[in-house]
Amino acid sequence: MDRSSRLYARSRRSIPSGVNSPVRFYAPRPFFASRARGRHIWDADGARYSDLCNGYGALLLGHADPGVARAAAAQARKGSLYCVPTEQEAELAELVTGLYCPGGRARLVNGGADAAAAAIRIARAATGRSKILKFAGCYHGAVDPLLVEAGSGAAGAPSSAGVPRQAARDTLVAPYNDAAAAGDLLDRHDVACVMVEPAAANMGLVPPGRGFLRSLRRLSRRAGALLVFDEVVTGFRLAPGGAQEAYGVRPDLTMLAKALGGGYPLAAVCGPPRLMDRLAPGGPVYQASTYAGNPVSVAAALAAVRSYKRPLYSRLGRMCRDLASRISDAASDAGVEHVVHRASSIFQVFFTGGPVRDLESVRRADHAMFGRMFRSLLSRGVFVAPSQYESSFLSAAYRPEDVAGLGEAYGAAIREASHG
Repeated sequence: MDRSSRLYARSRRSIPSGVNSPVRFYAPRPFFASRARGRHIWDADGARYSDLCNGYGALLLGHADPGVARAAAAQARKGSLYCVPTEQEAELAELVTGLYCPGGRARLVNGGADAAAAAIRIARAATGRSKILKFAGCYHGAVDPLLVEAGSGAAGAPSSAGVPRQAARDTLVAPYNDAAAAGDLLDRHDVACVMVEPAAANMGLVPPGRGFLRSLRRLSRRAGALLVFDEVVTGFRLAPGGAQEAYGVRPDLTMLAKALGGGYPLAAVCGPPRLMDRLAPGGPVYQASTYAGNPVSVAAALAAVRSYKRPLYSRLGRMCRDLASRISDAASDAGVEHVVHRASSIFQVFFTGGPVRDLESVRRADHAMFGRMFRSLLSRGVFVAPSQYESSFLSAAYRPEDVAGLGEAYGAAIREASHG
């Protein structure tokens, strides 16, 4: 028995299902990591993988980036938790607001779910309304009112055991990329906020259709609802200013995480003073956390964000375009119906003959084929997220010459997967 198998058996005795997040599991068992650096991750048995999961997008600079690691280590030597404000928190908030809400405010929190909960609370306080409009297939963290699926008449129904029906009652669900359906719900309900992944990265990668985000901006404003962009994945990934820079649409509130922290746990919610100043202690909206603005995470974030220069995005975009083309060519050569989506350094392949623009079309893709490709890629030393509903990510640690090898691995994996 290899070491990862022994570790998995051990973990199952003390950790539910042996993993601390469900997306980390795949049959028959996940590999256990021992270390990572640059574009590679090593398992407990010494096998090396080219990492295209990259912390589900958090590692824009790759694993153990020297600048980020030095900043975090230097701060850790000074102390890891103060529970009083620091100058670095103000510096990071200034960087974030300058890119995502000029003249606004940012509250630092611990993770995307915290940012989502804060954004909802602010929106409800600002509008005096309780309903939330989200989109099927968009994930905003394990928060009760957001763990819902469309029910009768697009009213929310819990999608997880343990979520009471009343927690989902005020959540409305529309199909992604369907502005008309969203507009209809906004016309029929008093909605506090419209929450959306501007490029949906939690049902594979599904970019917004032409005019979709602009329509949401117009419709939400007309209805008196706030528009909230969940840029947990796309923030700093698509551009320094995220999806709102890439697509030219400015929301009322923005949620950030993942690449913000450069591999360390950190998130933020930001927006204009008229909304953000409602947060306690200056306002009536309570939000608090012992670890908010953690000094080590903030130091890492400052080093990471200051490294996110525009030439980096150009280079990653070219590599991602090249890799997506190679994957598509390989699938075509194998006679496999497919769609490959990409946005900056994010990509995903769907094995389907039709367009992929919402959750229903993602569900129609051949998930079994994707699973076979995943296992074949893993056997060839390439690690991608094991689920069709996740995305893959390049990092700055990759070089243009690495793309050919990745393309060859995808080609071999797709050919093997197509034979069942």
